[in-house]
Amino acid sequence: MTFARKRVAAIAAIAVAAALALTGCADTGSSGGSTSGSGKSDNFAITFLPKNLGNPYFDTSAKGGKAAVAEFKGTFNQVGPAQASPDAQVSYINTATQQGVGGLVVSANDPKAICDALDQARKAGVKVVTFDSDTNPDCRDLFVNQATAEGIAKVQVDLITKQIGDAGEIAILSAAANATNQNAWIDLMKKDLAANHPNVKLVDVVYGNDDDQTSFDKTAALLQSHPNLKGIISPTTVGVAAAARYLSTSAYKGKVALTGLGTPNQMREYVKDGTVTSFALWNPEDLGYLAAYAAQALIKGEITGKEGDTFTAGKLGEFKVGADKTVLLGDPYVFNKDNIDKFNF
Repeated sequence: MTFARKRVAAIAAIAVAAALALTGCADTGSSGGSTSGSGKSDNFAITFLPKNLGNPYFDTSAKGGKAAVAEFKGTFNQVGPAQASPDAQVSYINTATQQGVGGLVVSANDPKAICDALDQARKAGVKVVTFDSDTNPDCRDLFVNQATAEGIAKVQVDLITKQIGDAGEIAILSAAANATNQNAWIDLMKKDLAANHPNVKLVDVVYGNDDDQTSFDKTAALLQSHPNLKGIISPTTVGVAAAARYLSTSAYKGKVALTGLGTPNQMREYVKDGTVTSFALWNPEDLGYLAAYAAQALIKGEITGKEGDTFTAGKLGEFKVGADKTVLLGDPYVFNKDNIDKFNF
């Protein structure tokens, strides 16, 4: 993926900001604005706002988003905070609104904290797509879901219980305590464990805040606090890689199982050295790609977010909007030593 369009995007953003300063109005289209009275627009300036920058997962989703935006000849930009905290994204939403972008693609750090800013963006004509982690449905136009919460929770429980012989103590190393997706998955994991795995006991849930060093330290603390721990689930790409790094050089390697959600490039060495047997994820590049096309379909007026709406997302084909203005990418994929070298993200 080339980054040659960054300069073009930067120049476009400066031009838009200058126009706003002169007119006091939000730009409604890249070539003359929206179609009068139709709600349609040709403003394909798309800004991605992940939970935080410097996160390999969101670097990969941005790659897909940028590829999609290039295909439909828009302009791509990605901005975001260094740390994933509940209100850290607000200023970036406000800036994007002031710049008059056509679409804002957001992975929310908190379901409510950014809603006021998103409401203002939508009132200004910005189409809001959430992906990876949702907000309150009332403050976005569409949510692109990487997989159903039930499917994500189940695959992780299935993997860890198989790896520990369906008996013993496990813990969860999550991201931020307010992350909507993480909390939904954890609640479903607890229900699955209680209903289907009576001999597996969840003894702790800790939070690494999607920070590598914090997650590494939390892994060490878990093992010290729970000497009988047999397994760890980390449903976050930063957390699972940090936990694997700790386990790989400790006496717990091969004794404490680890699974969760990770990328093949992060986890390859730990799968090959026996620290991790298997883990799961969807393709975040496809997720970003789909989210960008969803934003474009909203901007063009092809869809409104109504259940049953359909649109085409480039190479991924046709998608249908489901309940609660949600589009589903697909099922999680399990990576192991037999297939991990087939992937590069």
